[in-house]
Amino acid sequence: MILVLRALGVGDLAAGVPALRALRAAYPGVELALVAPRWLGPLVDLVGGVDRQVHADGLGHLRWSGPPPELAVNLHGRGPQSHRMLTALRPGRLLAFANPAAGAPDGPPWRAEEHEVDRWCRMLAWYGIPADRADLGLRRPDPGALPVGVTIVHPGAKAAARRWPVPRFAAVARELAGRGHRVVVTGGPDERDLALAVAGAAGLPADAVLAGRTDVGELATLVAHARLVLCGDTGIGHLATAYATASVLLFGPVPPAWWGPPPGRPWHEALWAGPLPAPAGDGPHPALAALDVPAVLAAVDRVAAATRPAPEQRVRSPLATRR
Repeated sequence: MILVLRALGVGDLAAGVPALRALRAAYPGVELALVAPRWLGPLVDLVGGVDRQVHADGLGHLRWSGPPPELAVNLHGRGPQSHRMLTALRPGRLLAFANPAAGAPDGPPWRAEEHEVDRWCRMLAWYGIPADRADLGLRRPDPGALPVGVTIVHPGAKAAARRWPVPRFAAVARELAGRGHRVVVTGGPDERDLALAVAGAAGLPADAVLAGRTDVGELATLVAHARLVLCGDTGIGHLATAYATASVLLFGPVPPAWWGPPPGRPWHEALWAGPLPAPAGDGPHPALAALDVPAVLAAVDRVAAATRPAPEQRVRSPLATRR
């Protein structure tokens, strides 16, 4: 059995998909278990190739009653805590970044300034397991009763430094609604007040606020069938990449070169005004605060143009309906 540790969040799981797929391809007949938080279960199901989820909210002691895994893979971090969490299970072999102090003398060196997707693909390549960093897609669920074709505004992020100001999100949402977009505002249960503030300032109806009303699987479904995603540097942006949904992502503390969408995809645009020094207190990072409403609306126009069919593709026959 292969045990893979990635006990993090939505964006982290999405960024680890190419590495997970590479492990599945390298060991097609072996059970693959993923250590991840329970609430991520609906998203794990959309990855494919994972046979079992082992629940863990972050690092620490892992409840494990089975035999030692034949192979343990640390897709969580550089150690030492994540390394020790796996070595405590006495696996037959550990694939990880080198950390002799944590009992992992082998493995490639850690590089701080590296895209998160490339980091784990490089680690596996060091062990002779090729990974395709472009293999980011997730299974597209049926929308069911969820709305399709919506423009998603997602103002939340874990850290205040990664949250664009509410009045600016509201100004963009108001403008897009005026252009005919069906705008919805998403977020977790603890972000509902933030979403309500954006919707209220934008003049959106109350039923446009979906924050706290969707689990991670339903959020992925919304993104899979959306018209556009506007958000900060947070997990939903990775879902837009996974489904090739047009997106405008607003970066602050870290550059898009570390966490942004892949190059060569003009329907995704990551805006960043950095590098700039970090602020002394709370609030948006200066590299995020420097992004104004006109710049974001211009990016929306560019990604819309990139996703619009070319003129010769718009009408396939004299009777075709223009999309």
